[in-house]
Amino acid sequence: MFNEQLSLPLVLINLLGVAGIIVWHLQGRGRPTARLVVQILFFARMTAVLALAGILPHRVEETHLTGTTAFLSISARVLWWTHLAWTLIGFVRIYIVLERRPREARLLQDLIVAVVYLAVALSILGFVFKAPIGTLVATSGVVAIIFGLALQNTLGDVFSGIALTLGRPFVIGDWIVLSDGTEGRVIENNWRSTFLLTGAHNVVVLPNSALAKVGLTNLSRPDETHQITLLVRIAATHRPQLVEEAMRTALQDCTRIVQDPPPIVALKGIDAVAVETELQFRVTSPADRTPARNEVIDLVHRHCRESGLSLAMPPQSYLYAMPGVGEVKLRSSGSL
Repeated sequence: MFNEQLSLPLVLINLLGVAGIIVWHLQGRGRPTARLVVQILFFARMTAVLALAGILPHRVEETHLTGTTAFLSISARVLWWTHLAWTLIGFVRIYIVLERRPREARLLQDLIVAVVYLAVALSILGFVFKAPIGTLVATSGVVAIIFGLALQNTLGDVFSGIALTLGRPFVIGDWIVLSDGTEGRVIENNWRSTFLLTGAHNVVVLPNSALAKVGLTNLSRPDETHQITLLVRIAATHRPQLVEEAMRTALQDCTRIVQDPPPIVALKGIDAVAVETELQFRVTSPADRTPARNEVIDLVHRHCRESGLSLAMPPQSYLYAMPGVGEVKLRSSGSL
């Protein structure tokens, strides 16, 4: 009598579990949201049937069951635990989709998926098949130690990748500069490496363990605009006010720089040779630095000629008289 009362819920759970797998696969990968909804709906129905029938998936009390009923009991619990794993993973993926960070959170998602599958596998072995979980955990711990020693560098990259994902010093699409001068846009971040697309259109592959140890500057935060400074030396025979006006007009005529906030003309110093002027302006992204700088230099040159301003010699060049010779030579201690 007990077997007959239990058989119908077990059959229903098995049918729901198999049907859920079939429908989930028929949805296809092109409809991820629909697949997740199917997972959750079938798992909820299986759980409701278990609750109404008084069956506890984490306890094996029907030890007297035999034959087909025993098989249905085992398969029903296995299917329930499997759908539980898929439902938990589904909630994780729904959160990532809603947060609109599917690429940046891929490492964290993979880690959670691995933990869920491992926990469910151990639960099935222990609660369904009555396997000695303690022995399995101890054995797997020894195996994990052996693999950890053999794969120290790889594991270092993996955990560094997880730390970078959690800390989020950058995301996919950010332009970063490392302390050694390497710079580029982050195009991919996986378990082992981070890929940068440089301004020369080359891809630099950086191990996560090495990236976690160096300092970096994120040029995309708080926004993508990037400031550039350009030093201009005008002959000291001209009034500083005229120099400032000419430089300001040149920056206002530039179309490749950001005008809000407006560029700044700073008079940095003056001596007998030159008035030093520093031009501070922003570009929309680090990739626009070179064309913007070229345009600013061209406009500065043009406005200097139109205003009658003369460029001064660089500070590395100076005149000196050779003792006892009486002739004057031009010496340069650096490149112009």
